[in-house]
Amino acid sequence: MPGELIAFQENERFRKEGNLDFETSEDEKRRPTRGRSLKKKAMTASTKLTHGIRKRGKRVADCKFAAISIEDVRDAEEEKAVQAFREALLAKDQLPSRHDDYHTLLRFLKARKFDLDKTVQMWEDMLNWRKENGVDTILQDFVYDEYEAVQRCYPHGYHGVDKQGRPVYIERLGKIDPTKLMKVTTVDRFLKYHVQGFEKAFVEKFPACSIAAKRHIDSTTTILDVQGLNWMSFGKVAHDLVMRMQKIDGDNYPESLHQMYIVNAGNGFKLLWNTAKSFLDPRTTAKIHVLGNKFHNKLLESIDPSQLPEFLGGTCSCLNDGGCLRSDKGPWNNSEIMKLVHSGDALYLRKTESSSDNDNLEAKLLSTKVASSEISYASDVRSHTSDFMQLVSLSDKGQMSAPKSMHDIIEPESAAITEEANSTNDVTSIVTPRNPRKKFVNQVKHKIQIHK
Repeated sequence: MPGELIAFQENERFRKEGNLDFETSEDEKRRPTRGRSLKKKAMTASTKLTHGIRKRGKRVADCKFAAISIEDVRDAEEEKAVQAFREALLAKDQLPSRHDDYHTLLRFLKARKFDLDKTVQMWEDMLNWRKENGVDTILQDFVYDEYEAVQRCYPHGYHGVDKQGRPVYIERLGKIDPTKLMKVTTVDRFLKYHVQGFEKAFVEKFPACSIAAKRHIDSTTTILDVQGLNWMSFGKVAHDLVMRMQKIDGDNYPESLHQMYIVNAGNGFKLLWNTAKSFLDPRTTAKIHVLGNKFHNKLLESIDPSQLPEFLGGTCSCLNDGGCLRSDKGPWNNSEIMKLVHSGDALYLRKTESSSDNDNLEAKLLSTKVASSEISYASDVRSHTSDFMQLVSLSDKGQMSAPKSMHDIIEPESAAITEEANSTNDVTSIVTPRNPRKKFVNQVKHKIQIHK
């Protein structure tokens, strides 16, 4: 990895310079170098690197190093915007330590196109929602006992990773039975299950995938199999459930979808999609691929056959785990990886790239810990339950006249791509500044001065 090479070269240079104030005990001096463990060598090298960078005036976070490193490539302008946003939240006392994370802040900024007022409001609403619904402890407090019964009438689950290391989430929408679903669970419990799935993804699955892929990951690749889907079978209760999930996703877990593949789509579905996407930003439609029954080659471009179930053209069957969608196959089941996730011992090597001048890349190293927290292992939970895009609601003709609703239906995490022109649902095109991130930074500086 590029980041690891930089770290190695830096360490070697500082070792040769011999100017490191690194303390060694007498026992270690007497101990033969050959006898040192690999872990000790890795920690020593990392400590030397950290100390050497400090002597050169670089900012390095204090942490315990592990032998694994994760490449974290950032855009220089985005990094400035995140720092400014962070300062604005600190000034308002709206940044709890558990959410003080670069990538979390960046996702919210992207969701509101780097608009300061809207991003701050979205953030504050998210914190209030978490407090009102006890989300911070939902992994420990909530157990979804009806998981197996729900799985029988709503097949879904995580299964493997794509070629870039992102978790793959699959739903077999054609096999959903809304009537039976509401007999084995309630709307409120299903929503808690849905929220718990997102929490587990960010606390466990994304960190595990980041360690396995040695690059930062905080989004999923989703596959929706709509073969046999009957839109008329979705009643009012199912419709309302879908819309509530959409709101939760868009308001509190933005920008967590990398790509979505809708497979086995019939002509009716394709017609519906062609109508809906005319209201969407190209950035949104680029994430969604609506495919017929000849989808296999497209999926295999992004996902290895070993990571796909047989019913999607892959080679996996998970016979010993009750089937692929019950297996929860992925790096998060690797005990060694999960030790690193829970302890937080993983080295992030940050590289900042200047988007304004690609010929002059600014490289920085910053070591940070992978966020860790206590996790209660209830039955399998997942994110993106509502990733069948709320298209169900389009069966109601009244929704067809509301472009904003259609936008929300397709991709909750991009809910800020269009703005309301007034108090009605009329939508107007936004004239985006040439560099919204620079404008955002200036806005934040102005706001901070007001709060001081």
